Amino acid sequence: TLVGFMQGSINLDFYGIGEDSRLKSHPLTYNIEPLGGMVQAKYRLGDSRVWAGLGYAMATVDVEFDAPTETPGLPGFQDESNVAGLMPSLNYDSRNNSFTPTDGTFVETSAGLFSEALGGDDEFQRVNLIGMHYLPLCPKLTLGVRGDGMLSFGDVPFYLRPFIALRGTQAMRYQGEHVAQVEAELRWQFWKRFSLVGFAGGGAAWNDFEGFDKTLTAVTGGVGFRYELLPKHGMHVGVDVAFGPDDPILYVQFGSAWLRP
Repeated sequence: TLVGFMQGSINLDFYGIGEDSRLKSHPLTYNIEPLGGMVQAKYRLGDSRVWAGLGYAMATVDVEFDAPTETPGLPGFQDESNVAGLMPSLNYDSRNNSFTPTDGTFVETSAGLFSEALGGDDEFQRVNLIGMHYLPLCPKLTLGVRGDGMLSFGDVPFYLRPFIALRGTQAMRYQGEHVAQVEAELRWQFWKRFSLVGFAGGGAAWNDFEGFDKTLTAVTGGVGFRYELLPKHGMHVGVDVAFGPDDPILYVQFGSAWLRP
């Protein structure tokens, strides 16, 4: 079971949903303040490695743009809106460790079914599929591969549209109605508890599924350092420096960069 509560104030830039020549060089600045929570439960199916889950999330979101309402490229939005929906999921997990795996596979399909009947203001859906596989090449060298995609349908608020989420891309910088991405990571535990990491990936965000109209793409890569803080639990911590289409980004990592509990 999982119970969570969130309140925040986040400053972001809006570059449009998909490729937008007007906003590419002159994004619109906005502030988003979510207040809400979620509950989730998962049930293991017999003695298998398969888990079925169901969750419910609800939030009130305040959005304020630093631009006049008639500004070109400004998305349709409400100053205050409510989002609420059910989140069913099904996953398979054979990883040997949930913090920093060295072997095994994780696959999950999930959905977000948001509706006025559940307490929200809009009717929309999001579907997500993610897969991760860890392969030990030798006792000190581990290769990891992750791929995932998200599709969105209906009257999705612009701040809940999928975006490319790779190390090296800014949060919500490359948004679209649909997103697909892949990333590979090689970790070398070269001496005692110390490891070096190298990674690279690429992703695409687009609006028209058939024609891939207004497609955004991003290619990223970087290096990192890890220290095995808790050998009993296989938990590594460290930092990554990632490079992408924009400025370099520094990440502080606890466990895997693809952490899934």
